[in-house]
Amino acid sequence: MQVVASRAPPLSVSQWLNTTEALDLVALRGRAVLLHAFQMLCPGCVAHGIPQALRVYQSFPADEVMVIGLHTVFEHHDVMNAEALRVFLSEYRIPFPVGIDQAATDGPVPLTMRAYGLRGTPSFVLIDPDGCIRLQHFGQIDDLLLGVAIGRLYGGDRFSQ
Repeated sequence: MQVVASRAPPLSVSQWLNTTEALDLVALRGRAVLLHAFQMLCPGCVAHGIPQALRVYQSFPADEVMVIGLHTVFEHHDVMNAEALRVFLSEYRIPFPVGIDQAATDGPVPLTMRAYGLRGTPSFVLIDPDGCIRLQHFGQIDDLLLGVAIGRLYGGDRFSQ
């Protein structure tokens, strides 16, 4: 788990799914953003990352914590296209917005993955309401640690149910 305090780079997305409009981190200021980078053929993403992103989506109010999926393909490009992803999102009942990371012209690593320095999938990036990265994690992260990190963004007392 890496704690960071730098401004989150913009998302470079070629297409958005599960939303009617393109999402922009600047427009989302005022609420936390949990960016979940995944690949649909990644076993760790399917077994751990996606279920965890869904739990966060279901646990926190959308006007306080925005969960965004980022399908960041750096291998097997020919089988992980937009149509296959659309079916995947439907089959796994993923309701939150998912952007397809813009492919790079100079190598296999897509643009947002490169801009954030992500090492692979699954990865989580927690962006605070001011647009700064507060947590970046590659692999599985404990639910409690992630929940505490989100709660700390708001002083811990904002999410009473």
